[in-house]
Amino acid sequence: MDSDSNGVEPGAKAAGNRYSQAYEELRARLLSGSVTPGTRLTEAELTRTFNVSRSTMRAVLVRLAQEGYVTSEVNRGVRARSFSVEEAADILEARETLESALAGKAAERATPEEIEGLRRTLKDMEEEHAHGDQDAYSRGNRRFHQQIKEAAHQQTLARAYDTLLYPLVMRQYRNLSGTHPRPGSVEEHQAIFLAIVTSNPDAAVAAMRHHVGSARRALLLDKDRQPPTP
Repeated sequence: MDSDSNGVEPGAKAAGNRYSQAYEELRARLLSGSVTPGTRLTEAELTRTFNVSRSTMRAVLVRLAQEGYVTSEVNRGVRARSFSVEEAADILEARETLESALAGKAAERATPEEIEGLRRTLKDMEEEHAHGDQDAYSRGNRRFHQQIKEAAHQQTLARAYDTLLYPLVMRQYRNLSGTHPRPGSVEEHQAIFLAIVTSNPDAAVAAMRHHVGSARRALLLDKDRQPPTP
């Protein structure tokens, strides 16, 4: 059988591509909130949705379970991850600590090009907020935080931050009746950017901590108001 220049057989390479694509697409769905926490995920349905074999989808689900995106239990099958109030609070507390540290490092280490990228993103967010485009604002918000993580140039902090699964917590406990973006969100992002552009790590840490803490306090983390899961 023919192989490519790296010695990988075409069939194996294609299978690997299908696995990667199915993993990325299902992970994106889980992070987007389009799958309700606690929803059962069946191999048969997922193989049809993503057009992969049962064995490929099984491998995808094993990886997602190892990374915490789904849970796998005897007699309950695989389900989209849901979090208790205590678990959610712990994750959000860790996010506050890690992302504040990343903002401080970004204030020390961001390049002129990275600062300009943050400036453009913030400008877009301000315009999207003014026009009431909530989805675009949310995308800009995610991009802004990603840019800060990259501008920190601190791989150990970044890896720890990437394991937190806080987007799943935010999706599960968000207040759907509240205003979006949250009042004060734009100004909080402006304060973070100002601290970074003026190379003030202490101010960047404080601004990010205030911002993430405010987002946490806007969630429905009261035990008596915990959203039900299927």
